[in-house]
Amino acid sequence: MNTITPKYPQAVVHLTLTENAFEIMGAVSKALKRAGATKEEISQYTMDSMSGDYDNLCNAARRWVTVL
Repeated sequence: MNTITPKYPQAVVHLTLTENAFEIMGAVSKALKRAGATKEEISQYTMDSMSGDYDNLCNAARRWVTVL
């Protein structure tokens, strides 16, 4: 199993399978902001998360923050 080390491991987001894409993006963006990410980094996360389907969105979240 490959383990993804997020760019901001101190930013923790609790997600459920019932959350929609906008809720996930909002939760991750808020966590990144609290963790000290720059506006440019948050914008980069947003572009990354929107560059594919729902699975890509979830994987993008894991690349940026710790997802529980």
